[in-house]
Amino acid sequence: MNVVRAAISLGSNMGDRCAMLLRAVKAIEQLVAVVAVSHLYETEPVGLLDQAPFYNAVVIVETDLGAGDLVGRLLEIEVRLGRVRERRWGPRAIDLDLILHGDTLICTKSVSVPHPHYRERRFVLDPLVAVWPDARDPDGTRVSDLLPAVADQEVRLLARTERHTSAWRPMSARSQPR
Repeated sequence: MNVVRAAISLGSNMGDRCAMLLRAVKAIEQLVAVVAVSHLYETEPVGLLDQAPFYNAVVIVETDLGAGDLVGRLLEIEVRLGRVRERRWGPRAIDLDLILHGDTLICTKSVSVPHPHYRERRFVLDPLVAVWPDARDPDGTRVSDLLPAVADQEVRLLARTERHTSAWRPMSARSQPR
């Protein structure tokens, strides 16, 4: 199979959120070649609003795994890291979603690529565009062109990373965006 570039969204709103995302990145690094890790963001929950804010990031990878196989492996990582699925959109220790997988277009009961809601979520689009600026949806749309539609959604930059590392550097009070 050919090697493709893929985007994986990470989220956590339980326990030590930053540590959990770092553990997830390390597990992903054991599975596929990590090309870039986005900055770390904090966002309000979507769907079920009565829960803690999320920490979010995006990891760009290169892999020869097909989209279905990659989703299966991400679900295994979630389980190993303590993910328990109790309620849709409920609190979770870790959430790993395959956002894009090359130009793959799949919509089955168990796998949807691209992720069906990524176009509506700034907490996915901001970090994705930052680490993969020329990303395109399988329909040809530039992912960066989707940002204006979600500009009213709040995201807060928490920590910066070098593009090829998984070590976030906390933002100082002076460097925080306004």
